[in-house]
Amino acid sequence: MNARIDWSAAGAAELTDAVALRRAIHAEPEIGNDCPKTTAKLKAALAGLPLEIHDSKTTTGFVAILRGGRADAAGSNMRTVLLRGDMDALPMTEETGLDYASTIPGAMHACGHDAHSAMLVGAAKALSARQNDIPGTIVFMFQPGEEGHHGARHMIEDGLLDIARPEAAFALHISPNAPAGVFVGREGPLLASTDTVLATIRGKGGHAAMPHDCIDPIPAACEIVTALQTFIARRIPVADPAVLTMTQFHAGSSHNIIPDEVKLMGTLRTLSEHTREKARAAFRQITASIAAAHDCEADVTIDPGYPVTFCDPRATAMMRDVAGTLSGEHGWSQMPAPMMGGEDFSYVLRDIPGAMAFVGVASPDSDPRTNPPLHNTRMTIEEDVMAKGIAMHCTLAERFLERGWE
Repeated sequence: MNARIDWSAAGAAELTDAVALRRAIHAEPEIGNDCPKTTAKLKAALAGLPLEIHDSKTTTGFVAILRGGRADAAGSNMRTVLLRGDMDALPMTEETGLDYASTIPGAMHACGHDAHSAMLVGAAKALSARQNDIPGTIVFMFQPGEEGHHGARHMIEDGLLDIARPEAAFALHISPNAPAGVFVGREGPLLASTDTVLATIRGKGGHAAMPHDCIDPIPAACEIVTALQTFIARRIPVADPAVLTMTQFHAGSSHNIIPDEVKLMGTLRTLSEHTREKARAAFRQITASIAAAHDCEADVTIDPGYPVTFCDPRATAMMRDVAGTLSGEHGWSQMPAPMMGGEDFSYVLRDIPGAMAFVGVASPDSDPRTNPPLHNTRMTIEEDVMAKGIAMHCTLAERFLERGWE
């Protein structure tokens, strides 16, 4: 592949189609692992390209494989790289007022997945046009179910990454709170693991005026919530942090009735498997011990979420270098610390070295710090930035296939 190709120009050439595709997807958002309309739009946009399409058995996701025509001396293709875009939306009602706003009640592309998948299509088109010059294989991963539905894990379990096993993997995520065209990332932990914690505290209900005849689960549950926060503050080192937030507390039916039980729910976020296991064990122990001290019983469930999103230093360095090529000396912004949000691209990065970076999509005439953030009903993007995203995908694929982890 010609290392001097101007992928910025290629991205710009694909921008009009990418914007149209993004808007079509945006108007008909779909939630979870079943996104048939979105999948159909993506496949229609890829039609006619020299791609092998392989469908997921358990989701509407698919991979499109481009096998390059430039072989090595032994006559076989060389390296393989994966580029990923997600496609699902969120259960929210859009309030942007855009001409192409969601037509589906209670669903909205408020996390930019419409742009992610449209940029990946743009990259597939640009790279397919140079198939004969590509010295390896590119896997384009179109994935549903990122918003808590483990879509990447399902596609991996379906064996889709074993058809052409990647040696590197990259993904982009838009950010409405970063300047347009600036890429933001870091090596090591980028995003947190995401477990859901649940507990049921059972006592003995009765009349609120005679608590001595009851076993009141509410004080026990309150003490549990407080003790969990003390555990995080006093037992977890700040250099390897955890967040444990209890977000639901359900109990009672009347002002004069002590309930039989209290249900608690929350989220646990960590940046390492060591702290993750330590916090999980503490949740079980603290809940059970405090419940027992109040003569209550406790049932604890921990629903495992995404792993930590860990960015390989070599892959991050490559993204940083490409960002400088595409956007100049200020094209890369180093994230000072990980974010405690989660991302199921972490399943891919757990198996394959790679990285994810954010790309700023704030309008040039807006203040990124005050823009509606991700997962907000008024979140919008500067669509011209999609050309930079397409160029980033193409350049990363080119550089890895040519150089590997040099």
